[in-house]
Amino acid sequence: MLLLIGGTGLWLTLRLGFLPIRRLGFGFRQLFGRSQGDGTIAGYAALATAMAATVGTGNIAGVATAIALGGPGALVWMWLIALVGIATKYSEAVLAVHFRQQDSHGQYIGGPMYYIRNGLGPKFGWLAFLFALFGMFAGFGIGNGVQAHSVADGLHSTFGFDTTYTGLVMAVLVAMVILGGIKRIAHVATALVPLMALAYLLCGMAVLIDHAEQLPAALARCLSDAFTGSAAGGGFAGATVWAAIRFGIARGIFSNEAGLGSTPIAHASATTDHPARQGSIAMLGSFIDTIIICSITGLAIVVTGAFESGQSGAPLSALAFSATFGPMGETIVVIGLAVFAFTTLLGWSLYGERCAQYLFGERAVLPFRLFWIAMVPVGAASSLTLIWDVADVLNALMALPNLIALLLLSPLVVKLTKEFFNREKA
Repeated sequence: MLLLIGGTGLWLTLRLGFLPIRRLGFGFRQLFGRSQGDGTIAGYAALATAMAATVGTGNIAGVATAIALGGPGALVWMWLIALVGIATKYSEAVLAVHFRQQDSHGQYIGGPMYYIRNGLGPKFGWLAFLFALFGMFAGFGIGNGVQAHSVADGLHSTFGFDTTYTGLVMAVLVAMVILGGIKRIAHVATALVPLMALAYLLCGMAVLIDHAEQLPAALARCLSDAFTGSAAGGGFAGATVWAAIRFGIARGIFSNEAGLGSTPIAHASATTDHPARQGSIAMLGSFIDTIIICSITGLAIVVTGAFESGQSGAPLSALAFSATFGPMGETIVVIGLAVFAFTTLLGWSLYGERCAQYLFGERAVLPFRLFWIAMVPVGAASSLTLIWDVADVLNALMALPNLIALLLLSPLVVKLTKEFFNREKA
């Protein structure tokens, strides 16, 4: 799966002539521009909703796990998969907007199930069905169970909060948002996501500034270990080059979700006058999520030497932040993890809902939302190992139909891209 996702991203990057990477500045300008055209929510609100789902446990616990198992070099492979993931995110959003449709309430809906069926034709209807089926169930792993458990476990280990009560409180908060539909989710996301990301980045930057003298050596260590492997030292067991590649790419994909087919579901609802314009906004997701936020976590872990402690996951990130903030470091990481995971619960509820709507019609929307809310306390009290295993399998299953569609429809993405940028140039 890692080879398929990474290979598809590389193919799209080459087909587009590295345009998504070259046009990052254009994407940021579109982000702050006025949304024009048809849609349900603003273009920036669609990105915020997608970022709400992607900025989660992967940015804190996932990065730390990758470094603990793959060494500092894993961070470089996270960067590389994010760079090719920019083209994947762009292509997904272009197709999602191009093949979207309106429901009975006039809301724009779309995603891989729609661009598979409408783009590849009725004979691929079974593939669209499989994506929607796997996507609906995958949400309960990556978007619900993993997130709810991470919040409950973090608050219990740091503050002693009972996991049962944490799960119930989260369920109430989630209900207050998702029962209001995509517009309320987008409203909360646009308010919460930039704020939480900025606060976490400032704290992370403080750690890097505090250890500025070690930063050049830390960067050199990351680059060296990415291609030579990591020597054992302290509590660190050492890692091979393959481990750095495997865990760096795996956690990078889990974090930014490029290729899974989840984020185009949010971007399909965006108000825009051309698919490529929203694609230019959507591709910023991989850059912000992995190149910026994950890098802060990863560099903090390497620059402080925390990766040699033998710790893994969120406790490793907490140890790195504690090198600057003392006992407050753990609190910063746990609160950041809780807010990140909460927004992921919101974003993924939309993805699962759209898949259920595709499979069973609009009558399935309310029952899905209620079941999603009910599963939050269950995830908070479940085994993390089981949840991660289920999430990884379902992510792979939903990615396959999406990757097939991206490869087969790549000529259309190239055509729409040339059409749009020629128009913009004129």
